Amino acid sequence: MARIQGPLSLTELARVGFSELSAATRDLELASELGSVAMDDLLASLRLTADPDQALTYLVRLLRLPATPTVSLLAEEPTRTRLLRVVGASAGFGDFFLRHPEELGALAERISRLPTADELQDDLLNSVAAVDGFATVQGGGSSGDGDWTLLRIRYRRVLAQITAYDLEQSDPVAGVGAIAHTLADLAAAALDASLACARSRASTRGRSRWVFAHDEVALTRLAIIGMGKSGAQELNYVSDVDVIFVGEGDEDAGLSTGRAIDIATALAMMTMHGIMETTMEPPLWEVDPNLRPEGKAGALVRSLESHLAYYERWAKSWEFQALLKARPLAGDQLLGARYVEAVAPKVWTSASREGFVESVQKMRQRVTDHIPADEVDYQLKLGPGGLRDIEFTVQLLQLVHGQNDPLVRQAGTLAALPALADQGYIGRVEAHEFAHDYRVLRLMEHRLQLRRLSRTHLVPRDEFGQRVLARATELAASAPALLEIWNAIKVRVRTLHERLFYRPLLAAVAALGPDEISLTSEQATARLAAIGFRDPKGALGHIRAMTAGMSRRAAIQRHLLPVMLQWFANGADPDYGLLAFRRLSDTLGETYWFLRMLRDSSGAAARLTQVLSGSRFAAELLERIPEAAAWLENDHELRPRPFEVLTGETDAIIARHDTPDAVAAALRSARRREVLRLACAAILGLVTVQELAKGLTDITTVFLQGTLNAIRGSAALSRGDGIEFAVIGMGRYGGREIGFGSDTDVMYVYRAVSVDIETAQSVARFIVNELVRLTEDHRLPLELDIDLRPEGKNGIVVRSLDSYRAYYKRWSLTWEAQALLRARGVAGDVSLMRAFEAVADEVRYPRAIEENAVREVKRIKARVEKERLPQGADPARHLKLGRGSLSDVEWYVQLLQLEHGAEHPEFQTTSTLDALDAEVRAGYVNEEDAAKLREAWIFASRARSAMTLWINRTVDVLPSDRRQLEGVARLLEYPPGSATALEEDYLAVTRRSRAVFERDFYGAL
Repeated sequence: MARIQGPLSLTELARVGFSELSAATRDLELASELGSVAMDDLLASLRLTADPDQALTYLVRLLRLPATPTVSLLAEEPTRTRLLRVVGASAGFGDFFLRHPEELGALAERISRLPTADELQDDLLNSVAAVDGFATVQGGGSSGDGDWTLLRIRYRRVLAQITAYDLEQSDPVAGVGAIAHTLADLAAAALDASLACARSRASTRGRSRWVFAHDEVALTRLAIIGMGKSGAQELNYVSDVDVIFVGEGDEDAGLSTGRAIDIATALAMMTMHGIMETTMEPPLWEVDPNLRPEGKAGALVRSLESHLAYYERWAKSWEFQALLKARPLAGDQLLGARYVEAVAPKVWTSASREGFVESVQKMRQRVTDHIPADEVDYQLKLGPGGLRDIEFTVQLLQLVHGQNDPLVRQAGTLAALPALADQGYIGRVEAHEFAHDYRVLRLMEHRLQLRRLSRTHLVPRDEFGQRVLARATELAASAPALLEIWNAIKVRVRTLHERLFYRPLLAAVAALGPDEISLTSEQATARLAAIGFRDPKGALGHIRAMTAGMSRRAAIQRHLLPVMLQWFANGADPDYGLLAFRRLSDTLGETYWFLRMLRDSSGAAARLTQVLSGSRFAAELLERIPEAAAWLENDHELRPRPFEVLTGETDAIIARHDTPDAVAAALRSARRREVLRLACAAILGLVTVQELAKGLTDITTVFLQGTLNAIRGSAALSRGDGIEFAVIGMGRYGGREIGFGSDTDVMYVYRAVSVDIETAQSVARFIVNELVRLTEDHRLPLELDIDLRPEGKNGIVVRSLDSYRAYYKRWSLTWEAQALLRARGVAGDVSLMRAFEAVADEVRYPRAIEENAVREVKRIKARVEKERLPQGADPARHLKLGRGSLSDVEWYVQLLQLEHGAEHPEFQTTSTLDALDAEVRAGYVNEEDAAKLREAWIFASRARSAMTLWINRTVDVLPSDRRQLEGVARLLEYPPGSATALEEDYLAVTRRSRAVFERDFYGAL
């Protein structure tokens, strides 16, 4: 085939928007020939499509089908462009037309206006030949789902016409509201048609698992209440349609409500199946009934009376927020209208319920918190500055002010915004800005869903997908330009959301009581919001509780709180900090030293606010050990305590208690106290990551040794247990490198002394079981992880020294030798610990390591990167397994230890950084590369501990959420507003580390 030249050069094809230029050259010639259309006309139409490559591909496939209307559609304009625009914007429609080319006639003429709800209902009911609410079309198909298939085909035909209308709008942003309204009407029509099918199936033997009399089915009233976007008539192209089913009988005609509910339940289930059950024609969308009373656990269909009884007694605040958008969607319209009328008073009085505003705010935060970390920056709907921010803000304003103002009681977001502005609850400029940004975001959402006719809210991560979206929306000419527009909208929306959603008047309480002091006045509420409190009402409640009355404590706190509030506000989470301070104050009450510290030591008080607002981990421990607040006055008290001091305290505890359980309880308390000491030191920047790791390791070791001594010295073993026993530290514990939230990797070994092997094994098992039981701590978990033992999770829990020696000599795998590089005796009989380490030395420091073993280490590392990284986790952000993070540095160092440890005794250390320093001195690593590896290891270790301190749980992925990232940044001693700086620094440091790792580990190393 001749190459396209001249006006059809590859450059021109690129300007049209093609990416696959060679394929485009071939397919253009073919389409022109098969479709009898001039090349220039074809290119002119393709230039207007979202994805010219996709449009052309589908055009060729359609032209190859026998006897389709494709050629006639191509013959004239604007039908040619209409067809190409639809399949260029939607592969879903391309596939639909390939399945049903006879439906291409839907694009033959432009619809002059969007169809009405009545027109849509008539059209879809006609598709199943509905008469008096019953479908009369025959089931057909091998599975008897012909009625559903006809319904779905007609739905998609109409949807294609709506899509064509949408794509041909001169201002698609302005037209978003009308499109969304029509999509909601189309969904309602589909449900009505599916209900007609359900009635026929339920009253015809052999067509479903239910069979009811035709007259009973006809008498059964079933209302389908639209919720969410379907209720608000702001539906997407492909969205879950949230519904609630209401059933009712006809007592006068002899159909009881109980019987009607049974029938209605069957009808509801079959109605949903008609929309979303898998058949020859793909499902339309998901019908989601989970907003019903009791959610998934509740009855699918209830009577109106049952609904009202539930809402009266059991409903939660979020359920009333959801009901704001309720409307009769399909089925019995009169019953639906009665339902909406009955629940409306409950909706518009719900804001007066205790804690309503706060619960709505928390629900919004929970939605944000549950977004996967790697999706936050791409979430159009749920992410910060997304659609949900606008919707939640508008709904909260409506619910609060709609109690007394019927004019703001609008179901739709776009209808509610001008109503709120007209009534003065939001500025006109803000309302206009919110409405415009909402329309833009909804347009982007519509085009994303059209792409595959699938439910999605994620903006593509790749440049090509973003460029297609830019062309589809007509918002920008390129991907970078679209992202610039989107990012600006996110900033505007989030800023406006926080200003309105959390503004103090929404959380004001009608009966605050007399204003005793300025701190509990309305002005204080405004100030709290202004300085960064997200929950001014809650903050006021805490302040009022702490400052009320004439006690000495109240007087001191009235004096100090104005200053402390500003200190709290400087923290990452001032609301939680103030709550934790109140709890601490309530616990310590009138304690002299606490009040004196607050009054006389501004340094200690400032440190206390820093700890409480910066770390939930420390704050929750401090709540249980409130006397630890006294340490904040003295740096010396916040230093890690020497190992010898901890050991002496442990010995004293053992001497004071008679039973292992009593000893363990005291040791657990001591461990919590010492971990809290180090947590405070880390938050205040008083210890390095190395000092922290050694301190935490010492605390763990003393705890294990003390508990082990108590077990072996107990009455049950008072005559001696006849064995030697030891705990071997592995992983980061063995390397003295643990942080907050680290697992405690261990192995157990014993050696028979005066008993036979079977008895020795039994005694060792008893010791291990007791050690696990007595070290368990629900308040500050300590997980003794034994997965690094021989044979991993399949291996026995405790072995004799001879068993370890035999196993490692005969069966040891490369990964086990590598794991032994961190093996170190930590607790138990010293002679046995040294003997085990000698056995380990023979394995971990071989005189020579075979090349295939080196390859095996590299192969395992590659597999770990591929398989152990959690699904969906961003490799660039994973602190442990990510690119250039802890794992890369440790494997790099350990491979050199395996290869050269025997000839370099200085390599024989369980510490990663000590080993790296030794490898530098020996000339195996240059100082510049070592500095990059060291910096990444320290950064990732600090960030990992900071994550645990911040959220009080172990998380290994650097968050994408700005607020969470800000909390981590503050703990890493960044100034306020440094979330992005932390992110950029971490990515840069690990990128440099990864470059060294890839070059040497997978390369020449």
